[in-house]
Amino acid sequence: MKLSCLQENLSRGLAVVGRAVATRTTLPITNNVLLATDQSRLKLVATNLEMAISCWIGAKVEEEGAITVPARVLTEFVNSLPNDRVDISLSPRTRTLGLKCARFEARISGIDAKDFPPVPTVSEGVTVRVEADALRQGISQVAFAAATEESRPVLTGVDALFDGALLTLAAADGFRLAVYRLPLGAPVSEKSEVIIPARTLAEVNRLVTDEETVDITVNQNKGQAQFQLKDIELVSQLVQGAFPQYAQLIPQSYSSRAVVDVAEFLRATRTASIFARDSSGIVRLVMTAGSEVTPGKLTISARSEEIGDDVGEVDAQIEGEEAKIAFNGKYLMEVLSVLREPRVALETTSPSSPGVLRPVGVDNYVHVVMPMFVQW
Repeated sequence: MKLSCLQENLSRGLAVVGRAVATRTTLPITNNVLLATDQSRLKLVATNLEMAISCWIGAKVEEEGAITVPARVLTEFVNSLPNDRVDISLSPRTRTLGLKCARFEARISGIDAKDFPPVPTVSEGVTVRVEADALRQGISQVAFAAATEESRPVLTGVDALFDGALLTLAAADGFRLAVYRLPLGAPVSEKSEVIIPARTLAEVNRLVTDEETVDITVNQNKGQAQFQLKDIELVSQLVQGAFPQYAQLIPQSYSSRAVVDVAEFLRATRTASIFARDSSGIVRLVMTAGSEVTPGKLTISARSEEIGDDVGEVDAQIEGEEAKIAFNGKYLMEVLSVLREPRVALETTSPSSPGVLRPVGVDNYVHVVMPMFVQW
């Protein structure tokens, strides 16, 4: 193996695959990154056995070859180099990778590429093409609502339903539910539903930068999903199990509705959350209808026995009767932080029923939050 490439390209490629390098593992080679020549490019691969990321960068290849070396050592060394050409060579006999850049030179001991876990290719199953921006928005507005604890594995994933010309992403952790619908490039021939790990989608979101479209292939039988970007490929295991039937958890009616400015709502919630830390994060909301002269308002408050209390008000268009409800401030802040639309509608039925947040002007996103029981 003998090739040369630019330091910035190699550094960027290692950053792309680095998130798939295993941290705690019983298989030491998964701490390594695979370097292999692929036609006239250098292919970098890392895997933690649940997810594998491959990245191709431009290179001038003189001799073919492959080797795996410790990812952390290689990444730290390459990142410390000047922005210049890096010459890479492999000594097959000693399995030592030599790197030379400007006046710096290093040799890193490696492990044979044959011992590296094979990266599966997901060929059969459902293949769709989606707009990169729509996918990013869907992931950012849904994935955070997935559970982080492993007690119910299906809730650590995002349910992906491919049906007709729509992809519906849904996540829930028992306290909230987020559902986002986005169009597919072409309708799918058969309906398919899989659960993709939320961690995988977070990585996809990080990798989709200047792409226009992303190709997704899911194979239910093999339990694998593949995301194809321009020079990057991510393959992930799917979460096994059945996702809860969430459609009936979304209230279809409301008795009170407040339309407010997202930025103002977020600021008031963030301020109240400072005082809510010592009281289980409870933030109280009160909708008050306006008159012909004065607008309606949404009052956001929190109180702590030891610290004190806080009250904030934002103008709101109130529809229906006056209402009171309390939420965990963290959940409110997380959903308000990812909304792109300037205004949001909060719909409630009673203090003990779920609250529903819908961005105003679009109908492809809904977020349901369970209330907290408080003494008013």
